[in-house]
Amino acid sequence: MRLPYAIATLGSHSALQILKGAHDEGFQTLAVANRDTESLYRSFAFVDDVIALERYADFPSIVGTLQKRNVIIVPHGSFVAYLSLDEHKRMTIPYFGNKAVLDWEASRELQREWLSRAGLHLPRQFRSGAEIDRPVIVKLYGAAGGKGYMFIRDAGDFERRATRLKEAYVIQEYIIGVPLYVHYFYSPLEQRLEILSMDRRYETNVDSLGRIPAAAQEGMNVDPSYVVVGNQPVSLRESMLAEAYRMGERVVATSREICGPKGLFGAFCIETIITPEMEFYVMEISARIVAGTNLFIDGSPYSYLYYSEPMSTGRRIARELKNAIATDRLGMVLDDASVL
Repeated sequence: MRLPYAIATLGSHSALQILKGAHDEGFQTLAVANRDTESLYRSFAFVDDVIALERYADFPSIVGTLQKRNVIIVPHGSFVAYLSLDEHKRMTIPYFGNKAVLDWEASRELQREWLSRAGLHLPRQFRSGAEIDRPVIVKLYGAAGGKGYMFIRDAGDFERRATRLKEAYVIQEYIIGVPLYVHYFYSPLEQRLEILSMDRRYETNVDSLGRIPAAAQEGMNVDPSYVVVGNQPVSLRESMLAEAYRMGERVVATSREICGPKGLFGAFCIETIITPEMEFYVMEISARIVAGTNLFIDGSPYSYLYYSEPMSTGRRIARELKNAIATDRLGMVLDDASVL
């Protein structure tokens, strides 16, 4: 039996996973696509309806239509990329998540304060190029998918290349180790944190450069690019799993101090580097579902430990909404400004 709500999201990022999970949990589903992707989303039987826009930035123009359809919005990274932060926060449609987290996620300074207050181990951050005394990575603000990142060797290298930086950025110590993205879900209904899956990213062209011996790279004049083009599944050494879980617990607990009583809930991801000494360094946090979870539409080894059935992050979101509706606690899993 279908539930009296529809789950809607932008046709991008992790929309297929979100809509498939919503369908499997009994919700009507709606994709808001653009003209280039409309036919793709119409091709899937689990997508009940598609609204096509000329561009995703026109999303505010259909808010009234979505409200009439009894829609609950499930956000993902493309909401951050295509809508301004203010438009995102002004959205009056019922919204899964806490919008108070958005400011802390969007600002690299606030995000660092959040993670530091949570007691996580962070790489050193430099205030200016003159301070650089070790290899660093220069990161642009926003959900740019790794676009525009630069690897810098020293202060002199930064001065030579800084003219290329046209947007706000941060200078962060480059940690040598294995990148690991841990996908969490915090349930306010059950007051339980879950690790649902993990991945590492495939980035171009930095991963290709890694296959070329250093001596052969001399004179090639190719700048590394960290643009994400795909994801690979990872299973963490079990002896390190407890620390990964504790990091998630600290992040959630601290979020209640900075973002109101609800704090961070639902899906989120902590980006880490694991050093040869088996130490986690935390690079950043994504306070929403991340694209790396698309590897696990049929579930992961970790989600199976909790549910003994296929459970993607998208389906876990829908399960939380379904349980909230069944127990008359929907307000607990929606942003306060959008509670039905």
